[in-house]
Amino acid sequence: MLAYIIRRLLLIIPTLFGIMVVNFVVIQAAPGGPVEQLIAEISGTAVESTARLTGAAEGGEASGGGADGGESGYRGAQGLDPAFIAEIERMYGFDKPAHERFFLMLGNYIRFDFGTSFYSDRTVLQLIGEKLPVSISLGLWTTLLTYLISIPLGIRKAVKDGSPFDVWTSGIVIVGNAIPSFLFAILLIVLFAGGSYFDWFPLRGLVSDNWHELSWPMKIVDYFWHMTLPLIALTIGAFAGLTMLTKNSFLDEINKQYVITARAKGLDERQVLYRHVFRNSMLIVIAGFPGAFIGILFTGALLIEIIFSLDGLGLLGFEAALRRDYPVMFGSLFVFTLLGLIVKLISDLTYVLVDPRIDFERREV
Repeated sequence: MLAYIIRRLLLIIPTLFGIMVVNFVVIQAAPGGPVEQLIAEISGTAVESTARLTGAAEGGEASGGGADGGESGYRGAQGLDPAFIAEIERMYGFDKPAHERFFLMLGNYIRFDFGTSFYSDRTVLQLIGEKLPVSISLGLWTTLLTYLISIPLGIRKAVKDGSPFDVWTSGIVIVGNAIPSFLFAILLIVLFAGGSYFDWFPLRGLVSDNWHELSWPMKIVDYFWHMTLPLIALTIGAFAGLTMLTKNSFLDEINKQYVITARAKGLDERQVLYRHVFRNSMLIVIAGFPGAFIGILFTGALLIEIIFSLDGLGLLGFEAALRRDYPVMFGSLFVFTLLGLIVKLISDLTYVLVDPRIDFERREV
């Protein structure tokens, strides 16, 4: 097992390198970028502006505004001093060739130096650290709630296959699968967050403004008070697929010969289900845990974060992509990928806990 873990850890290095190469090439080929956005800002054609961009624009106009811009590879650069354009490129690090910038970036990433955001004057690690509690809260609690609901329900549906219980719970599962999480979130706001009926839950934030002044029991209550509606919205959209996966896995195992043999030997039905069937049928459910957790943590909660004004990693990555904030984009991608690979390794090790017969030492990585 130790040799397998070491091999998997070593494979993380080329995997990260390949992912970073592909994304770097794609980003370089995509139109637009921070230089173009700043030029558009100075030219008066950008819709958004930030304090940093405005300051840079004023400096550019003072130094070179109105000069003959000469030739430039950027649209909207006419009328701007070429020296000023070169200064913008140097400020964003685009005065170097692409391959040199890539390897410089990798060298910094080895030291976990992800640079500073183009627009907020804070390091990428600081931004991720600020947003991480929100995304961890959504991802962890949603995944736990989903598994706590889906596994018992799926097992029960498998045992009662074809019964009235199976039929009406299947209706609930179908409705949960059909309604998008963000739409259900809007419905919850209308019903319970002061929309049109009740005003029982807060509409924004992870905690109240006076959270630091509360006692520890009240801090916990306040935290879950704010998390209730987002968690319900995410869980409704996530439990349906896992419930059916659990049910189908159990049905597949229940009909196998070893289960029939165990029953013929006189074993109690509970022993058959939880000593034999559970161990085998849960393997495929456990295999989906990393994808479920990482998906909810980094991408699945994006619209929920927007609707409930929760400033998490999903919103951070989305805004960075829109604004071409490359340090945030690549830094968060590196951290997310590394975390995903580690969680996948943990999932493989969990296989062994569920079924000790699995031996990864005999597998080729």
